[in-house]
Amino acid sequence: MELPAALYEPTDDGYLATALTIGPWDPGLQHAGPPAALLLREAERASGIEGGQTVRLAYDIFGPVPVGPVRLRSSVVRSGRRIELVEVVLTAGDERPLMRLSAWRMRTRADGAAPPAPAPHPAVAGPQDSRAEDAAFFTTDVAYHRALEWRFPTGSFNAPGPASAWTTPRCSLVEGEPMTPLQHLLVMTDAASGISAELDWTRATFANVDLLVSLSRPPRGEWVGMDAVTTLGGSGAALCTAVLFDEDGAIGRSAQSLFVEPR
Repeated sequence: MELPAALYEPTDDGYLATALTIGPWDPGLQHAGPPAALLLREAERASGIEGGQTVRLAYDIFGPVPVGPVRLRSSVVRSGRRIELVEVVLTAGDERPLMRLSAWRMRTRADGAAPPAPAPHPAVAGPQDSRAEDAAFFTTDVAYHRALEWRFPTGSFNAPGPASAWTTPRCSLVEGEPMTPLQHLLVMTDAASGISAELDWTRATFANVDLLVSLSRPPRGEWVGMDAVTTLGGSGAALCTAVLFDEDGAIGRSAQSLFVEPR
């Protein structure tokens, strides 16, 4: 199968989403993972802390992002040499915001002290010893699920319940440049509620209205993973949380608030 080389192609005033951004609910709408990574990329480009680290990413999803041209607008809300807050807004056909990122960034430590031992990750097996699997519920063959290679130590895309998964990129984020480990993490993390779904995709929708990612350190290496669980509230809402990790250990956590309703 021939896949696009990137999730986005640069244009004169923004980016053009490729078929690899297509989400599971509608072939005309993006999965939230790729635009989350694109917003992160823009926040780091707008940063005034050279070589800094992004430690918290809070996304608000105001509406679905269409597969097509998108534009970004960034601003530094709180500037500083050690700590800053950067905001990035994504729009599509008009100026109505569709996604917003508030990213806290910090100066990296330069005191020469040895870092603490990494916290162990919860995956019961590494990527080489985990089961390769593609999601079966996407309505088009070329879509978001092809952008990453997925390997499951426990659980499954295609069965309900908690799951852990390793991923590695099959494409770049923006055409012509490599995907960084943190961009890769953001492409993956919004799928936590997909791998740990508690409801049948054909009978219910459970789209998230936000995504919160908090990190103790940046991810490293080719493979990153998540161990996810979804808790249904019984009142039309659900919460998905995940431990995020790389092969060296745990690096942070994510949370998503889900709006649940019958199809």
